[in-house]
Amino acid sequence: MNRPSWDEYFMEMAEVASKRSTCLRRVVGAVLVKDNHIISTGYNGSVSGIKHCEDVGCLRQKLNIPSGERHEICRGAHAEENSIIQAALHGVSTEGGVLYTTFTPCTHCSKIIANAKIRKVVCREKYPDELGMHLLKEAGVAIEHFKK
Repeated sequence: MNRPSWDEYFMEMAEVASKRSTCLRRVVGAVLVKDNHIISTGYNGSVSGIKHCEDVGCLRQKLNIPSGERHEICRGAHAEENSIIQAALHGVSTEGGVLYTTFTPCTHCSKIIANAKIRKVVCREKYPDELGMHLLKEAGVAIEHFKK
C-alpha cells in the first residue's frame, strides 16, 4: 500500500478545492487543517451574491494588469481568505492551524493568515508577490514549499 503523507493528502485536497474556482486568470485552492483534521476549505472566486468572473469577465485581465498586482479591483476573494472566513462562519478557531494552498499567499492573504494565528503555510507553486512571504516570515509563520 502506498499511503500518502499528511502533506501529500492535504495538498491533494487543496488541489481538489481549486477545481471550484471561478477565476479566469489563476485557479487556487486552500485547505485549513488543525491537528490533522480539515476545519475548512476555500477556493478563489467572486464573493457570495455577485456574478462570477466567468460570467462577466475579468477587469484585471481587460486592463492587462500583471499577476500579483492591483488585487483591490478584483471582484474575487482568494482561496486562503475564503478558507479562514469559512472557519469563522462556523465558529472554528484557526489559531495554531496549518494552511495548505496551491500557491504562495499574496500580501493581503499573508496579513490575514498572520492575524488568524495560523502557525504554518504549506504551498505548492510560487505566486509573484514577494512581500507576502516576507510578512509571513516576520510574523513567525513557518513556510514550507511542497514537493511531490
